[in-house]
Amino acid sequence: MPSAQFDPTTTGPHGLAISNLVVRLLSEYTGRGPTKARTHFNDNLITVVVQDLLTKGERSLIRDGKQDLVLETRRAYQLTMREDYTAGIEEISGREVIAFLSANHIDPDMAIESFMLAPQDDGHPRHAPDPFG
Repeated sequence: MPSAQFDPTTTGPHGLAISNLVVRLLSEYTGRGPTKARTHFNDNLITVVVQDLLTKGERSLIRDGKQDLVLETRRAYQLTMREDYTAGIEEISGREVIAFLSANHIDPDMAIESFMLAPQDDGHPRHAPDPFG
């Protein structure tokens, strides 16, 4: 299984762990993981951008004009993966995930997996670049 590519100056060890979690789960559920993943933090939001994730079969369907079917199938995978994603993000971050949002794009081949975290104990979002600091 390929490891996610990352920029350690912006993601740190938590970002790498989250990117690798998303790559691993996509690979386990779909049979092929993305070749690129980058995790971004902003207050109570974690977003993972993945690229180059379509399977050979999905690419064939797209060539045959069945983009909607591919997007519908990807949406079904995301709903099925929701619990594993949420558990992994909560374990890595030590914070509760209160919402999971996901979207795919065909050309270019990319997707986003976003996780909204519960506010910090004081009820105010942190303004540090790494919410785990």
